[in-house]
Amino acid sequence: MKLTTLAMATTLATAAALTTPAWAYEAGDILVRAGAATVAPDESSDGIAVPGLNIPPIAGTGAEVDNNTQLGLTLTYMLNSAWGVELLAATPFEHDITADLGAVDPSLSSVAAGSTKHLPPTLSVVWYPLGSDGGISPYLGAGINYTVFFQEDVDSEVEAVAGSLASVSTIPMALELDDSWGLAAQVGVDFALNESWHLNASVRWIDIDTEATFTSGGADIITVKNVEIDPFVYQLNIGYKF
Repeated sequence: MKLTTLAMATTLATAAALTTPAWAYEAGDILVRAGAATVAPDESSDGIAVPGLNIPPIAGTGAEVDNNTQLGLTLTYMLNSAWGVELLAATPFEHDITADLGAVDPSLSSVAAGSTKHLPPTLSVVWYPLGSDGGISPYLGAGINYTVFFQEDVDSEVEAVAGSLASVSTIPMALELDDSWGLAAQVGVDFALNESWHLNASVRWIDIDTEATFTSGGADIITVKNVEIDPFVYQLNIGYKF
């Protein structure tokens, strides 16, 4: 009877071990996640200056950047069950840029200035303080970001405003935004579905600073310095563990 009971207990324990999902991440695991990533800028900037007309930065003016949602991708390599290295990538984000000139003229409080695309690759170290062997595994992350801006376009509305300041009909311009290096921090959580699949949610803050320069004929017409975009990035992902 004792041998039969022991055999049954051993069989049940073995079956439980085989049927219980292996939630915990291990050294060498690769986590691939994809989902929606929304960049929500929390921007501020110096006043808008008009070097072409010898106008210094105007107090109360500035630039604003709208939100955008794209496909977000993350790749994480686990160093052990609690620590990993994560790379954030995405399809290009596109933002409309608005100039606030309300301090000059209330009717110019929201002037369409242009648009730009950017890519914000971010490399972070992530830490699961409670380990990763539970069905719900929160984590923290910190790292460095490089943001590259491209395909900057100028809106005809700001060209017309610049022209009115110079007493002409319009001033055709080009826009350039400086690339940015900055720190990044995040909090996130994994919800295990089975031993391979999981849901993921995270909130990330990225330090993105740039300078906007509108030029015409090689001369700087409008400049906006110290544009601190500093967005929060909200992500909802489906993930798979290799």
